[in-house]
Amino acid sequence: MVLVHPTRRGFLKAGTGAVVASVLGFDVKTAYAQAQELKISKTTETRSTCPYCAVACGVIIHTLGDKAKNVTAQVVHVEGDPDCPTNRGTLCPKGSSLYHDILNDRRLLRPEVRRAGSDRWEPIPWDRAFEEIGRHIKSARDESFVATDAQGRTVNRFENMAFIGGCTDTNEFNYLVVKTMRGMGVTYIENQARV
Repeated sequence: MVLVHPTRRGFLKAGTGAVVASVLGFDVKTAYAQAQELKISKTTETRSTCPYCAVACGVIIHTLGDKAKNVTAQVVHVEGDPDCPTNRGTLCPKGSSLYHDILNDRRLLRPEVRRAGSDRWEPIPWDRAFEEIGRHIKSARDESFVATDAQGRTVNRFENMAFIGGCTDTNEFNYLVVKTMRGMGVTYIENQARV
């Protein structure tokens, strides 16, 4: 058997054909068939909104996982949503980097607190974080609650706290937050609702 030495262009054109198989000594048909299948063909699509600015670009997050209980699916791809009227599938550089944001090994996944006088952040359990936040809100409200104004009218204001909603909060979330804040007497409320 005589080996033919193909040119680089011929090698690339033949790619997965008989020339490669005979020159390199293995058959790549299985690998080539798998490469032709999209990497997102077996993923679950979840539509979301880019969290960066007020444009509200739609994104599709592709995850792989067997959907078993207590198993977190793995994000494998993030792309613009072509059905979203805001961006029609396009994403800016920040939106295009969402995949790396999600899988960043420095991303915080638990609450942390920096105590008075300390120069470092320490991780704390979620239940302790909720308890501390609640305690701080309660003490701030107790210190500054205004029941009546100068004319004696009932106002029930908690003016030492403000709330600002995040850019990807839904209308339903904002509805509940506003009800909660108003119930506590918070008067300074703002949000960037766009979903």
